[in-house]
Amino acid sequence: MSSLDTAGPVLDARGRALDRIVLRGLSARGRHGVLDPERALGQRFGLDVALHLDTREAAAGDDLTATVNYGTLAQQLEQVLAGDPVDLLETLAQRVADTCLAASGRVEAVDVVVHKPQAPVPVPFDDVELVIRRTRS
Repeated sequence: MSSLDTAGPVLDARGRALDRIVLRGLSARGRHGVLDPERALGQRFGLDVALHLDTREAAAGDDLTATVNYGTLAQQLEQVLAGDPVDLLETLAQRVADTCLAASGRVEAVDVVVHKPQAPVPVPFDDVELVIRRTRS
């Protein structure tokens, strides 16, 4: 089970669970981290996002403008991962969340999981993940 799957639903104003568009396994090389070698050499970062929105109008009209173009969003998120370096995963995750919320006024909330599998951790491990949820309101 993914970290995205363990968060509870986001509800609309009527108390109904919003739909989710999920992008898993996006990755790009970035230079994020507090250590000089992380900045100099860079490393692979991974990303999973879940956008919470109501997709009924898009489905009824078969209308891309009533939802999120996830192809375009994936390109924007790759640019965030590969873009200006930051010290903290928390800052990177917030940039990702801001990008997702700006993708469409229809996105009410976003769950973000940033993966740093090559983090400088001195013991064996599989991955470092930071998980956040941000809402429009």
